[in-house]
Amino acid sequence: MLRRTSIVLAVTAALITTLAPAAQAAPAKTRPLPQAHAHNDYEHERPLLDALDHGFTSVEADIYLVDGELLVAHDPEDLRPGRTLEALYLAPLAERVRANRGRVHRGSPISLQLLIDIKNTGAETYTALDAALREYRTVLTRYAHGRVTAGAVTAVVSGDRPRALMESQTVRYAFYDGRMADLTAGAPASLIPLISDNWTTVFTWLGVGPMPADQRARLREIVTTAHADGRRVRFWATPDTPGPARDAIWTELRRAGVDHINTDDLAGLEAFLRGC
Repeated sequence: MLRRTSIVLAVTAALITTLAPAAQAAPAKTRPLPQAHAHNDYEHERPLLDALDHGFTSVEADIYLVDGELLVAHDPEDLRPGRTLEALYLAPLAERVRANRGRVHRGSPISLQLLIDIKNTGAETYTALDAALREYRTVLTRYAHGRVTAGAVTAVVSGDRPRALMESQTVRYAFYDGRMADLTAGAPASLIPLISDNWTTVFTWLGVGPMPADQRARLREIVTTAHADGRRVRFWATPDTPGPARDAIWTELRRAGVDHINTDDLAGLEAFLRGC
């Protein structure tokens, strides 16, 4: 398996060199953005690489288990041979970490979050994912016998998450993406380091006019509670069309200390965060 992994890394590196000469390591001037999360990252022209070039520190990939392969796509009709989690994310990240002396963003201590959304066959897909992650364990954050050891990349499983299976593992290389119900349920951050939820199921404000005081207080309470337990916070389904409403939402998220601001607009969020 080690020989196979080396071959995949070599082939991937060659493809990256051919298609995008500057892809293996971000320019030194690219300062990482701790709050920037690339939603549906795989839909960009250069999955992973575009996000990294914009300084993003969290990327999201949806996966399907198809004939033993972990294919990346949002919908089944978009599945394509060769667009695997390994080819688009795991192998390029491992090569980048090697090139950057142990980090995804050169010189930065931030562990890149790889949010992996399981779209089908929950436990079966996770079992295949677990095997794939173990091939890249040298760059991944790991949980082993009650202890978490940070790596250059932290994999978090979302979507169809087999919680019981993950909890039963004494050693694993992925973590569980919780929901608002998990915020105060008592599970350790070593299992659930991230709380994610749909913005519109928690809040009614969509960026028009000032944020109601009670909703602002609720947002900050969520963040404070999560941080006290060593967890991070993310919301999806926030407004993402450029304009005042999106800017207002992003401003409140940033001020409240929400850890990952969700977007499909890489340049837009980068400009917003660098201009703050």
